[in-house]
Amino acid sequence: MTTIGLPVALGIIMFGLGLSLTPRDFARVARHPKAVIVALICQLLVLPALCFGLVLLFQLPPVLAVGMLLLAASPGGTTANLYSHLFRGDVALNISLTAINSVLAVVTLPLIANLAIAYFLPGDASLGLQPAKTAEVFAIVLGPVILGMLVRWWKAAFADRMDRPVRIASVVILVVVIAGAIVSNRELLLENAGRLAGVTVAFCVLSLSVGYLVPRMLRVDRTQSIASSFEIGIHNATLAIVIAQTVIGSAEMSLPAAVYGVLMFFVALAFGFLIRGRRPIEGSVESAVPFTVADAAARRGAEPAAAEVTPPER
Repeated sequence: MTTIGLPVALGIIMFGLGLSLTPRDFARVARHPKAVIVALICQLLVLPALCFGLVLLFQLPPVLAVGMLLLAASPGGTTANLYSHLFRGDVALNISLTAINSVLAVVTLPLIANLAIAYFLPGDASLGLQPAKTAEVFAIVLGPVILGMLVRWWKAAFADRMDRPVRIASVVILVVVIAGAIVSNRELLLENAGRLAGVTVAFCVLSLSVGYLVPRMLRVDRTQSIASSFEIGIHNATLAIVIAQTVIGSAEMSLPAAVYGVLMFFVALAFGFLIRGRRPIEGSVESAVPFTVADAAARRGAEPAAAEVTPPER
């Protein structure tokens, strides 16, 4: 399961992500730079710092502390798109952020992992992500995504037909991978269940809150703030588990991601209902039509339907 099953499972998930991407998803950054820049700063700088503070506060053992930082360095998961759609976020922005974060993770994930190992496990050179292992991370993260994008470019109709089945398969695979990681390391998990549950829930709540409140304070549109919240708050737990077990070779280091992967679904669901019921900040500019409509129309090469435009108030 570790040597073959985990990488294959992650490959399917990342391939499904690639099937949903086009070059326009990357070009969208130029149209909405503020939302993207704020989200990326929160994802790449604020979250690792908050996670570092949490592992010190909860006094986690060194290996589990590195596992938490590995989770914080992982990009947003594909589940973020589902939650964003469910709670009326800008799904197109989610797709763009996931694409950009997946590319940046090739550099940022090994960097943060190595810094965490150097701080919490000094002198253990065998656990670091050396150049060969960094290349392995590149292949695991970007290889399937690029392949999925090529399939979409070559057979767009096929990619559209496969989008839903692959998404469903990704969720099923995610559940199976997390369950497998928990079962295979149940003794280690039972020893640390209490502290891992507390720190992972706290990290998830902080991630979701930062992803929503920071953009709102900087006057980012509410639908984009919702998208940012789920993109930052829902991490790719499968990637963290694969890197910990397959690349680094530490089953114990994967436990925080496994526990987070279970609890994250419930925390994100509750947070979604919380922000869905919030009123817009007075004086803010709220888009009448979500960006998902305009971006979907642009991808099809058509204008949004007239019925989708909010009529003026009488």
